[in-house]
Amino acid sequence: MKLWILLLLILSFILHPLPSSSSSSLFKHRLLRAKASSIKQTEPQISYQTRFFQQNLDHFTFNNNPLTFPQRYLINTDHWNPSSVGPIFFYCGNEGDIVWFAQNSGFLWEIAPLFKAMLVFPEHRYYGESVPFGSKYVAYNNASTLSYLTSEQALADFAVLITHLKRNYSALLSPVVLFGGSYGGMLAAWMRLKYPHIAVGALASSAPILQFEDIIPPQTFYDIVSNDFRRESLTCFNYIKQSWDEIASRGQTNDGLAQLTRTFNFCQQLESAEDLSGWLSSAYSYLAMVNYPYPADFMMPLPGHPIKEVCRRIDGGRPGTSIPERIYEGVNVYYNYTGEAKCFELDDDPHGLSGWDWQACTEMVMPMSSSPDSSMFPPYEYNYSSFEEDCLKEFGVKPRPKWITTEFGGHNIHATLKNFGSNIIFSNGLLDPWSGGSVLQNISESVVALVTEEGAHHIDLRASTENDPNWLIEQRATEIKLIQGWISDHYQKNKVIFDM
Repeated sequence: MKLWILLLLILSFILHPLPSSSSSSLFKHRLLRAKASSIKQTEPQISYQTRFFQQNLDHFTFNNNPLTFPQRYLINTDHWNPSSVGPIFFYCGNEGDIVWFAQNSGFLWEIAPLFKAMLVFPEHRYYGESVPFGSKYVAYNNASTLSYLTSEQALADFAVLITHLKRNYSALLSPVVLFGGSYGGMLAAWMRLKYPHIAVGALASSAPILQFEDIIPPQTFYDIVSNDFRRESLTCFNYIKQSWDEIASRGQTNDGLAQLTRTFNFCQQLESAEDLSGWLSSAYSYLAMVNYPYPADFMMPLPGHPIKEVCRRIDGGRPGTSIPERIYEGVNVYYNYTGEAKCFELDDDPHGLSGWDWQACTEMVMPMSSSPDSSMFPPYEYNYSSFEEDCLKEFGVKPRPKWITTEFGGHNIHATLKNFGSNIIFSNGLLDPWSGGSVLQNISESVVALVTEEGAHHIDLRASTENDPNWLIEQRATEIKLIQGWISDHYQKNKVIFDM
């Protein structure tokens, strides 16, 4: 979106106030990823300095000789105006390389000049280059070295870094606004609640803070993914639903795995039909998350409305085309839309998300199931005992399924946020399967839900394009107006203090 259009929209929202409050991310569940060689990612025109800050490995101990690690952060002060106490826009780093998130958060880069803001993108501990113990191999070695990978430690990292930056830049009175998408959005919302003196507000995009215990039905995630496909084509939905049994039965024949390996163009022989099913489930879930109305390459290079294209290819097979062959043609949109991949590897982690397995086995316990009626996925019930057994086998730890709601809340969230929360935007698109675990209703005048029917995973944080629909342009303008109000209130309160 052109800058002058954005400015006009801001002016329009200032002249026409928002109506009063009314009703209106992110367990990665060990999704398998595929490696497509030589895929080119389009990077937005951004510039930053890369710096490192020595963080305490454990913020909640008082050891006289604490272990530390270098936390990487990206910083841009091109538009920051310290003389006017310019704001600091602080992105809460997710479970991956921070450069990847900075490149896919164009909204912050676009509005920084409007606010004369400093931009800071801190990396989450244990991800990217912010790894303790000198190497990822040592840091990920066992439960003892991984024990410092928690959301509480990450929030403390952010709080300490913000305090350091404000002192270092003589910016003690600069208001801090938090941003984050998916798990980063959860961190932004939780940080606003846990550290209200550190930041004046938070934009929590696609933040499933309610995806815990029994707060929402466990089938919600896969029901939304399934509905995204059903709305495009019932035939496509049914082909996918039928494919699981056919893949399983074919995998049990003498040369079935070899046939499936050839059909789906894997670089190496499949060891089980379950591996293939996980690979497909991963693609469908990610497609629902990034079902943007324009071409994008957040997870993989994809066309606009990628699910529509997937279903077009599945439905468009010639007479006699087998269901697995149809499925391959469709899923190829996700794994190889550029046509550059020669073959596929099942187990690949191009964005460095592997630490999430530990987080999911400790505190990020998000129950999920698949309904036999409403879901296109194989039916299964959530089995905590089996999940606990897997975590014990993998890491030697027992999950704490109630810890997140104990630490941050979740049950009766409306009363909690109404009584204790302020200045939080929960933005969600209903095509995003994580939206079912987020806050979808306005809580108060300052804790608001911005919900769009056609939105996908934190689409509002992405860079604007010429193809942005009007609802997305209006959503971002609303967010800007609300952020502007938080900052204005901060300046007004500090002016009163100065006057006194």
